[in-house]
Amino acid sequence: MMKMSDLVADYIMKLLDEKDGNAEIKRNELASDLGCVPSQINYVITSRFTPEQGYIVESRRGGGGYIRITRVTTDKRVVMMHIINSVGDSISSAEAGAVLGNMRERHMLSDYDYLMISTALSDKSYTAVTQNVRDRLRAALMKNLLVTVMMLDQ
Repeated sequence: MMKMSDLVADYIMKLLDEKDGNAEIKRNELASDLGCVPSQINYVITSRFTPEQGYIVESRRGGGGYIRITRVTTDKRVVMMHIINSVGDSISSAEAGAVLGNMRERHMLSDYDYLMISTALSDKSYTAVTQNVRDRLRAALMKNLLVTVMMLDQ
């Protein structure tokens, strides 16, 4: 038997396939159609339709609200820039590891690049600085390293 989160993800994927990579859904209506709670829809979207996985999610709240999911073009440089821009000003070691792991799985990073960047971003590399500074420094370094990898891959 398929899990509810798999059913929701499959439904959204079918919508994306039918509509050339752009799906607009109403969370409450989708939850009602699939027989789940709206928070299940949120969970699936935030865990399976992320920039790291090649999606842009926009939402609009209110009575006429919607969630728009766009499949990002498969152009590696465009996806890399979305990932770099999604890092923000601060990132934990665990978050950086998840992003890098997803990038490696999608063949956006070689095993060598993955290992080198992971080592540079690990907490062991930042023991001399406080956690707040550590996460900000890690974000800046991660962005610069990913830009460098992107430029070298041309």
